[in-house]
Order: sequence, then C-alpha cells, then structure tokens
Amino acid sequence: MSPTSATESERRRLTASIKQSLRALSIQLSLLNHQVGAQVGLNDVDLDCLDLVARHGPLSPSALAQRAALHPATITGILDRLEKGGWVARERDPSDRRAVLVRVLRDRSAELVRLYGGMNSSMSEICVRYGDAELAAIADFLVRTVEAGQSATDKLAEE
Repeated sequence: MSPTSATESERRRLTASIKQSLRALSIQLSLLNHQVGAQVGLNDVDLDCLDLVARHGPLSPSALAQRAALHPATITGILDRLEKGGWVARERDPSDRRAVLVRVLRDRSAELVRLYGGMNSSMSEICVRYGDAELAAIADFLVRTVEAGQSATDKLAEE
C-alpha cells in the first residue's frame, strides 16, 4: 500500500460509513419526497411514477410498471390518479395507434421545481466545494450505486 492508502480496517470503516450514509440519505430523501407529495396531493408511489415518466417518458403503462417494479393493475390506478390530478396524459402512440403512451403534462412542473428548490440549491452549494476530479468520482459512484439498486430491485421483483 502507498503511504496515502488506508489500512484494511480503515477501509472497512469507511465502506461501512458510506453504506450507513447512503441509508440515511435514502431515508431523508424519502421524507423529502413524502413532504413534497403531501404539498401537491400525491402519495409516495404516485410521485415516484411521475418522476419515472418525467425522466424516461413518454412510456407505455407496461414499461412504467416494469421500471417501477409494480404490477400492471397497480399502475392503472396510479395513472388514473395522476391523470385526474393533471400530472400526466395518456395518448395514442403515433407509431402504433393501438398502444398508449403516458407523458408528463408540464403545466404543473413548476410546482415541483419550487418544492424541490431548497434541496437543489443545497446540492449546488455542496458541489461547489469539490474539484472536477472529485465530482467525477462522486458522479461515477452514484451512477454505479443506482445501477446496483436497480439490479437488486429487479431481482426482488422476479421472486
């Protein structure tokens, strides 16, 4: 090991600390999302599905069910609530008139941007403190962590 490398026990401690911090972050983000959802009248899973459509859409209901690891019948109820609230629209797929796509209606997006504004500002302030190489390492770590979480979710959904 080089002089700047951590000992094996230090590395285990740091790894454990990262895992604990990720759990704490997960809980804190869940609480934030719950508060945002309460402000706009959405439950947690509805807000999650809205975010999935915003990030990956337009999506078919079955693709959304797969991404959310939820049963298609559950997605139908979620989409009914989101559509009734003016968050999404179900439209015919232009390439296959028999298929339906779900897309986010941007009219209400400003509401969510405002509610997440405090967290987004804090994240920008935190990122300013890191150099480019550090930000690249953090971004890589987070991408890999999301992929690991998606893989674990997919495996559990298959059981």
